[in-house]
Amino acid sequence: MSIENVPLAVVDDLGVIRNRTFNDIAVGDTASMERTLTAEDVQLFVMLMGQTEGPALGARGQSTAEAHAAVPGMLGGALIAALLGQRLPGPGAIHVGQTLQFLAPVRVGDTLKVSVTVVGRNAEQHRLTLACQCINADGIIAISGEADVIAPTKPVEVPRNALPDLRDSEGGLQRLLANARSLGAVRTAVVHPCDALSLSAALDAHADGLIVPRLIAPRVRLEAVAAEAGLTLADVEIIDVPHSHAAATRAVELAAQGEVEALMKGSLHTDELMSAVLRTDAGLRTKRRVSHCFLMQTPAYPRPFILTDAAVNIAPTLDEKADIVRNAIDLAHAIGVACPHVAILAAVETVNPRMVATLDAAALCKMADRGQITGAVLDGPLAFDNAVSAAAALIKGIVSPVAGQADILVVPDLESGNMLAKQLEYLGGAISAGIVLGARVPIVLTSRADLRVSRLASCAVAVLLAHRYRMVPP
Repeated sequence: MSIENVPLAVVDDLGVIRNRTFNDIAVGDTASMERTLTAEDVQLFVMLMGQTEGPALGARGQSTAEAHAAVPGMLGGALIAALLGQRLPGPGAIHVGQTLQFLAPVRVGDTLKVSVTVVGRNAEQHRLTLACQCINADGIIAISGEADVIAPTKPVEVPRNALPDLRDSEGGLQRLLANARSLGAVRTAVVHPCDALSLSAALDAHADGLIVPRLIAPRVRLEAVAAEAGLTLADVEIIDVPHSHAAATRAVELAAQGEVEALMKGSLHTDELMSAVLRTDAGLRTKRRVSHCFLMQTPAYPRPFILTDAAVNIAPTLDEKADIVRNAIDLAHAIGVACPHVAILAAVETVNPRMVATLDAAALCKMADRGQITGAVLDGPLAFDNAVSAAAALIKGIVSPVAGQADILVVPDLESGNMLAKQLEYLGGAISAGIVLGARVPIVLTSRADLRVSRLASCAVAVLLAHRYRMVPP
């Protein structure tokens, strides 16, 4: 979702949505968003209209065949209403009237650009007239009209019910980065960044105001990498150590002494860093099992979500899964989601004694019922389609507060989680941020294949967690 000409106060808090009062709105103010329309969107919409398949109403000039391949025009109208209710004016607004013309088709898979612009004000009645339009993937105005809205006169804020958006033309990422920057850069030990990718990632995060890096590596090798890549180390502290193993040990010592508040993996292997972190005498272990979370956003899903654990725990037991869930809930809270929806994944949505993942899912949900896991709503077992698609859950008769709107996906084991994460990234166009929780400090785990945007997002998440740990130590 991209926002234009809207004061930062509307979107500066990842945990709430704020409105704009009538007096704060002028003619010409505008807000916009983008949404990639899915088959599930259409399926749910036509079910609400009393049908089981196909769009109820097509666009003008369409043949019957074209209508069945298109999105119902009123779905675009619903997106306009959502923009009015969430952004401009936002919570507290009263939608009095709406005119719409359906001028061109919109199809499943199209990214629909929705916008509203204030074209008139009635100060006596606090009413606004807004021009509304939806532009389809061909750049053609598909829907056009006007909305009549009574704007709120008092500030209203409501909890944001989804994780912060990391994608939409990088607008969400910029909000995530801005939120992290506003908290202040975090002292971070960057462990053995002895290749161009890991070194540039640390320097980028430093330049972006996210971290104050302490580069722990063999100085000669580090300077050679910097020279070859055209990077400058002039304003960065370097701690000279003989090799990667010593770098991991020294970084953990600094974290245990409170000299740094986060760790960032460089070019050494993950196992080498995590072995140093998990040593019983290292001083970084907590009562929790250490686990990894991906914070992900894909165009095919309307909200960002957490996927865990796809990098640390190979075949977690029930107790270990409980900690994996608790860590993911903590991450959601740190980002601003007060009560995340947690889907415990399995191959099926029913308990099967021969499938351990379903038994563990049922046990985790009962643990939540008994107060052993708090701060979230859990449900499982849920197959992946039911967790992310309300339409799939509806068709299968699944009644669940989590189905179709999961904020956290808990996988049965590392293999399934790792494959799912990479499929989402390489086939689903997902952007991800990776972080390790359960230690006394957050740990940024980056991959050589990570994009720059993913590396920055990972550092931003680490900043949010580090500041949270100052108030609520893990």
